[in-house]
Amino acid sequence: MRYEHIFDELEIASNPFALCELRGSCDLGLGRDAAPTLHYILSGEGEITLNGQASLRVSTGSLVLIPALQSHALHSYGTVNEPIPDCKPAALNLARLMATSATPQDGQLIALCAHISVGLRGISDVIDLVRAPLVETVTASNRMHPAMQALLHEISSPGLGSRAMIRVILMQCMIEMLRKRLAANDTALYWMAALADPSVWNALRQMLDAPGEPHTVESLATSVRMSRSAFAQRFSAAYGSGPMELLRDLRMRRAAMLLSKSDLPVKRIAELVGFSSRSAFTRTFEAKTGQSPRAYRAALRNN
Repeated sequence: MRYEHIFDELEIASNPFALCELRGSCDLGLGRDAAPTLHYILSGEGEITLNGQASLRVSTGSLVLIPALQSHALHSYGTVNEPIPDCKPAALNLARLMATSATPQDGQLIALCAHISVGLRGISDVIDLVRAPLVETVTASNRMHPAMQALLHEISSPGLGSRAMIRVILMQCMIEMLRKRLAANDTALYWMAALADPSVWNALRQMLDAPGEPHTVESLATSVRMSRSAFAQRFSAAYGSGPMELLRDLRMRRAAMLLSKSDLPVKRIAELVGFSSRSAFTRTFEAKTGQSPRAYRAALRNN
């Protein structure tokens, strides 16, 4: 029961859903989004390819959460002629698909996709601490199946209260995904073990609240009244890596968000996420995303 307080405090939000259709054997590159991405496969077979990781086989009913800043692509195994990937606002075509009894074209992969954020009360983007994709197969017997059907209905036929209903449904699905993995001791959820340790959690909150502050192992240890060595050891044991590695990832996540949602100069963004040197920031960002900050921003605006 030590995780119960975490589920009590979960909050969730999502950006507009898109309906991605891949007709034939083709790929739809999705880049490195600044927020985690949720994919729900409505029909077809294929895979999600990720840089430096094994591909994830997906088919009808696959629900996949891709962590922030992980470049990935949807690939369809279809064999029809003239393969064409397409991605549109979900409500445009989802209502048509649900209103007809016709099955999708042979070789067509259809996925519902959205950017999401999951946080604890007062702390945003906690889900960014997930390092590996979370995968669930939603079959007719799965407890999440009715919820996903309700989600499709709300997106395809939005009405009064749909936004709130979608948030509640996503929360239900996220809790189900997380608790199953906690029960299985999934290493992708090391961060939730950190939340059970008050000292580690207080330090974690500081980094989540203000990743651009000049945090060091020493300053974080002092803030939770521990020695440097004892804090570093406890943090690594609870979270699975050192605090500075996590801080770097949080800073790159914040930088990616600023690049995508503001016109601030790269130098100013570097300062806001804790870098006194623009060149050092650029090197770190390129190592994390494979692109320079300018190239990352340009790619987002050309999509």
